[in-house]
Amino acid sequence: MKIKSLLAKPFAKFVHKQIKKGMLTAVEDQHMIFQQLIKSANNTDFGKDHGFDKIATHADFVAQVPVRDYEQFKPYIEKVKSGKHNVLWKGLPIYFAKTSGTTSGVKYIPITKESIPNHINTARNALLCYMAESGNTKFADGKLIFLSGSPELERIGDVPTGRLSGIVNHHIPKYLRSNQMPSFETNCIEDWEMKLDQIVAETINQDMTLISGIPPWMQMYFDRLVEKSGKKVGELFPNFSVMVQGGVNYEPYKSKLIETIGRNIDTIELFPASEGFFAFQDSLNTQGMLLNTNSGIFFEFIPVSEIGNENPTRLMLKDVELGVNYALIISSNAGLWAYSIGDTVKFVSLEPYRIIVSGRIKHFISAFGEHVIGEEVESAMLSACAAMNVKLNEFTVAPFVSNDDSKSFHEWFIEFENEPADLNAFALLIDDHLRKKNVYYDDLITGNILDRLKISVVKKNGFVDFMKSIGKLGGQNKVPRLSNDRKIAEGLKEFIVK
Repeated sequence: MKIKSLLAKPFAKFVHKQIKKGMLTAVEDQHMIFQQLIKSANNTDFGKDHGFDKIATHADFVAQVPVRDYEQFKPYIEKVKSGKHNVLWKGLPIYFAKTSGTTSGVKYIPITKESIPNHINTARNALLCYMAESGNTKFADGKLIFLSGSPELERIGDVPTGRLSGIVNHHIPKYLRSNQMPSFETNCIEDWEMKLDQIVAETINQDMTLISGIPPWMQMYFDRLVEKSGKKVGELFPNFSVMVQGGVNYEPYKSKLIETIGRNIDTIELFPASEGFFAFQDSLNTQGMLLNTNSGIFFEFIPVSEIGNENPTRLMLKDVELGVNYALIISSNAGLWAYSIGDTVKFVSLEPYRIIVSGRIKHFISAFGEHVIGEEVESAMLSACAAMNVKLNEFTVAPFVSNDDSKSFHEWFIEFENEPADLNAFALLIDDHLRKKNVYYDDLITGNILDRLKISVVKKNGFVDFMKSIGKLGGQNKVPRLSNDRKIAEGLKEFIVK
């Protein structure tokens, strides 16, 4: 056993023990963090504007600090960008994480000296929990790769600014630098396909033991490796034993990834975002990810049914229930306050508090009152794929609103790895499953208001070509599973099999 894996064993056991202790004090920890956050930001512009000196309870906080998304929060961010100190948190942030969605503009999320450990330590803790539970520490001696954005940073005012994954790259411990792939120079390449080719060239003959990234972009990397070597990824990297993934639901990509690897492999799921590292998979034997309840973030939860209400119910951790979809709201030592990150979560365990990510607030279809969410379409797709032994690369769904006597419908854009023998039967399987999951959608079909869904087959690599065409290829960019309009659908039209 080499030195890194040898030293990792006792450290993994220690950290795993501390995390298990923290599971028992999650509610108390959240109360303590809430009090610390309010006290620390008392003299900031935001604190003064919202009477932090008069806030003693969560009810006070709810009364004085409304829930905001980025656009509503932006005036404060603009003050920080101009160089003003003590706006949202003490002093200036040490970084801005620059992020953008497929359908929204650039956002600048502050990262402070106090919040950076949340981003760094949570990924570490996930790996240490895995080591402690599985006993597998050998991967620490091999080569590790994270398919990330460029670590090159620009400056906005006096604040270094870049992609979160690039910022985190600067904080990788020295003892792991010799294990890290690809090289700094390759990581700085902006063109994703050029970067991917260079990553393949640098790693194809290495002893890769851990590979991490967003599933669709890991699949691209695996496909290039297979193309270059003629071997399955698991054969090419015989010591490859851990795959770390997050950013999108893993299940729709799982079968093809495992097929490309050529054998089963341990996977660890993470829930990171520019706004904070919210949860991580602490065990291979349980469903969901452990909520990060003692890492500088105070969580609130709004039932999805109340999103859009003027005064929605804002629950603390102690008040949540199993199986309910909640919008995730955070306040943190990065200077974010009652901030809606846009994700929805569902608790699958309350002892300890474990969640799954169920979708995005803005990624839904309710063009006809059906309010179909990401969890429902992914479940329907997985069910149909399993029934007809179909594998796919990517899909997205958009409403089609008819302007004539024909009925409106949901249009599913699907890029298949192997197309079903009967596309109509496949569409009916999806539709039937979705109707069982969503009573409103079923009512619209039954009431003859909506037609059954229709599938538009996207050509091979069509989603990659689409993302390239809008300048969103690679890194942490991903195709939204659902849209409530036709913007993405219109963009995909030229990539459909005619």
